[in-house]
Amino acid sequence: MPIEDVARVKDSGVEVDVIVSPRSGRSGIEGIDSWRNRLIVKVRSPPLDGKANREVEEVISAAAGSPSHVTSGHTNRQKTLRIEGDPAAIISKLRESIE
Repeated sequence: MPIEDVARVKDSGVEVDVIVSPRSGRSGIEGIDSWRNRLIVKVRSPPLDGKANREVEEVISAAAGSPSHVTSGHTNRQKTLRIEGDPAAIISKLRESIE
């Protein structure tokens, strides 16, 4: 499944739909859940006091090379993140991170 199925170009950035797996053994992007059409992000943090959200933002920012923040789904495993920057570069880096 291509990254374009879970990411959309919006203004001067990209929105990406993710599903979070908190309390994992390691942090990182695991691929794409084709059933939910979401990027799978594993984080070590528990889903308490926004810790998992902050770690998701860090993982996505590192993979995309641009700052990101959760825009919806703050208390849900399914979230949408906004990544600021050049959309073509962001999509390219995200594609590399799941291959």
